[in-house]
Amino acid sequence: METVKIQHLFIERRFSMYRFEKLGPDQKEQIKALFFSVFTAEPWNDDWSDEQQLDLYIDDLLGQGNSLTYGVWENSELLAVAMGRSKHWYSGTEYCIDEFCVRTDKQGQGIGTYFLTEIEAAIKAMGFTHIFLQTEKNVPAYDFYLKNGFYRLPEDVSFAKKV
Repeated sequence: METVKIQHLFIERRFSMYRFEKLGPDQKEQIKALFFSVFTAEPWNDDWSDEQQLDLYIDDLLGQGNSLTYGVWENSELLAVAMGRSKHWYSGTEYCIDEFCVRTDKQGQGIGTYFLTEIEAAIKAMGFTHIFLQTEKNVPAYDFYLKNGFYRLPEDVSFAKKV
């Protein structure tokens, strides 16, 4: 535990110019703009041109009873966002991250690692036991999560079916 505490203090000092906080519907427009700018660019290239669909998606992530969204700010600019929800499971309460992104021009500078460290501290203080997320294997996020202590669940697979 002391190592985590010392590491957290080092990270806190290194990134003291940034503000970590819980976000909600009041910050929807900033969240939407950041999300759009990151996920419509490489390597994702998602087509979020239907603004109504984007609004509905962000509302889905921000507006549920168990929604839990965090952000990192530099002054009045949102640099990173994690949108997810709490999920009560037999092994404890999990933070299921549906979307995690760092502004493209700020990636590779340690902000994502700082952000995950702050999220972990916040949810641990709330009694959560796990963080769960999914990403694609062929994008830089995959290696980023491995580097930050996440591991692949060897028995789990994702399924989808177009209807």
